[in-house]
Amino acid sequence: MERQAYPSDVSDEEWALVAPYLTLMTEDAPQREHPLREVFNGLRYIVRTGAAWRLMPHDLPPWHTVYQQTQRWLAAGVFEEMVQDLRRLLRMAEGKAPEPSAAILDGRTLQSTTESGSRAGWDGHKRKRGSKVHLAVDTLGYLLTLLVTPANEQERTQVAHLAEQLQHVTGASVQIAFVDQGYTGDAAAQAAAQHGIDLVVVKLPAAKKGFVLLPKRWVVERSFAWAARFRRLARDYERLPETLAGLHFVAFAMLMALRFVHLLSQSA
Repeated sequence: MERQAYPSDVSDEEWALVAPYLTLMTEDAPQREHPLREVFNGLRYIVRTGAAWRLMPHDLPPWHTVYQQTQRWLAAGVFEEMVQDLRRLLRMAEGKAPEPSAAILDGRTLQSTTESGSRAGWDGHKRKRGSKVHLAVDTLGYLLTLLVTPANEQERTQVAHLAEQLQHVTGASVQIAFVDQGYTGDAAAQAAAQHGIDLVVVKLPAAKKGFVLLPKRWVVERSFAWAARFRRLARDYERLPETLAGLHFVAFAMLMALRFVHLLSQSA
């Protein structure tokens, strides 16, 4: 009997695009009991719906099979590679250079859960205990790199790490990074400058009234909104920060693959 289709299932076009990244062994390897595409659909289901691993639908592969394969994929960095390649393709499709010269940085605090509570920190500004995801995106909102810390870690203290990773994934193409007032201070500016990046703080207007759309800064906020649509990323449900970071790459890989397939269909 053919199983029911889930909204999170990968399409034929998306699968053709991402399958080469996910095939860590040959398709006919004797260890594999379930089709690789179905295992990937199981991961997509978890990330999209936010369900616990043990609540995997019975017509998808067993939860432990999907979990173990997910850990192999995350350890191999396949989703980071996928995101970087898709970002280059999407940028070129929109008439831009493959590597960006500008980036936008920001942090988002996720409420902790029982699983992540042991490494949670208190974010006094957001008034919640959890983890902070420090994100770097290009001017189109596509993910460049990220870092997960306890929520009490300030944004400005993560600039050195983010700047180093930015230059690593882009081939040192980034020249300027737009940030909010949480990144003010000579230490943050110097940390960015050591990696050849000019840190530009986009400030709120003096006479602020109501919501203000800040130049450049709104792009990363939209990227956070994209991630928030994946319920597994609505809170920090992961025991390890590396898993939380990896699932962000999974979500952006899903978004960007869908976007690229859509662009291909428009041009056909």
